[in-house]
Amino acid sequence: QVQLVESGGGLVQPGGSLRLSCAASGIIFRINVMGWYRQAPGKQRELVASITNGGRTNYADSVKGRATISRDNAKNTVTLQMNSLKPEDTAVYYCKADQLGKGYWGQGTQVTVSS
Repeated sequence: QVQLVESGGGLVQPGGSLRLSCAASGIIFRINVMGWYRQAPGKQRELVASITNGGRTNYADSVKGRATISRDNAKNTVTLQMNSLKPEDTAVYYCKADQLGKGYWGQGTQVTVSS
């Protein structure tokens, strides 16, 4: 069982930056992919960015050039740095970890981009 705890959400002005962090605990061996997803009101949850334990990254087109995902395998953490935030980035952001074919989710953290 993997537990994920996100932090770093909040209210940001358009054009601002935000750093989201996720810490994994519990039985954390063989976590392959870790990633960030988001879900806006009335919309489906979507991938924002993901990273493998080897460092290979994948980004949604909507955040390419504005987001950077990084991972510390020793500390079992994954971080999402987002810049040039837009109102359409407003959503609940969820951390996800894939372990042996099973996905685990954090509780989510709200990000609101508004002036």
